[in-house]
Amino acid sequence: MQQHPSSEVNANQRIARISAHLDPPNLQMENAATVNRLNCRAKGGTAGYKVAILGAAGGIGQPLAMLMKMNPLVSVLHLYDVVNTPGVTSDISHMDTGAVVRGFLGQQQLDEALTGMELVIIPAGVPRKPGMTRDDLFNINAGIVKTISEAIARCCPYAIVNVISNPVNSTVPIAAEVLKKAGTFDPKKLLGVTMLDVVRANTFVAEVLGLDPRDVGVPVVGGHAGVTILPLLSQVKPPCSFTPKEVDDLTYRIQNGGTEVVEAKAGAGSATLSMVTELPFFASKVRLGRTGAEEIYPLGPLNEYERAGLEKAKRELATSIQKGVSFVRK
Repeated sequence: MQQHPSSEVNANQRIARISAHLDPPNLQMENAATVNRLNCRAKGGTAGYKVAILGAAGGIGQPLAMLMKMNPLVSVLHLYDVVNTPGVTSDISHMDTGAVVRGFLGQQQLDEALTGMELVIIPAGVPRKPGMTRDDLFNINAGIVKTISEAIARCCPYAIVNVISNPVNSTVPIAAEVLKKAGTFDPKKLLGVTMLDVVRANTFVAEVLGLDPRDVGVPVVGGHAGVTILPLLSQVKPPCSFTPKEVDDLTYRIQNGGTEVVEAKAGAGSATLSMVTELPFFASKVRLGRTGAEEIYPLGPLNEYERAGLEKAKRELATSIQKGVSFVRK
């Protein structure tokens, strides 16, 4: 039996692709930046989101990259950072899911990483260290978010943008001001990620109630720092009641959950703002869709304790928002 010539060509091509992985030429860093993998990744056969993670080599970026690679809705995954992207890209690309993974290293490759992306997630920047507040991060992370936002406006102006970089209460307004200047701002498509506060609230409340955290729902609104984090314990599901002392203790722990982690890690790392109320930015529950935040849910009825907490949150949040706006307008 004679092998058909086209079959032999296909076999040789497959062997070449395998060989490229067995002996990669230093990840083929084109122009000292792009991770130029031979085209042997799955081609993302079904239509899906093109996602970029900026800060992909960090403590949040790496597990986030893994989750995105596992997500069947993602067809293309771009991983960008200023250091260590080749290793993360190689590692993540070995996962047996369909998303095509490409890596980008250094600021000279930022535009290429963003071109054509539909969802941009930004965990870039430095984490909090013991003794630092989120405001202490501002001078470093504000500049990083501003630079990234300018690149988004150039390369993928219609993308949904999720900001994780702290202080979120100020970095989201920075991104908004940059996008407004470029004429590409869409309030439905710019979101600060505050889900961590909800996760912590569910866990801490479940501990008090003796329930599985997966069966508990605690609305958390306001912002993503200190007193701006407002858990609405009167609206917990399943319905329950707490003593005033329990409310104080739970509220304090939820508001300071990030500090708890930073101090426990001893400097090794750290652990959705949308428009509502009279403030230009305010964290609340939203319904996400292909075009971003398609619906913002109301706060619901607040008790006296929560109304007082809301006023504190709004005062603090207004200051943080103005800090971000002023950074761009100066």
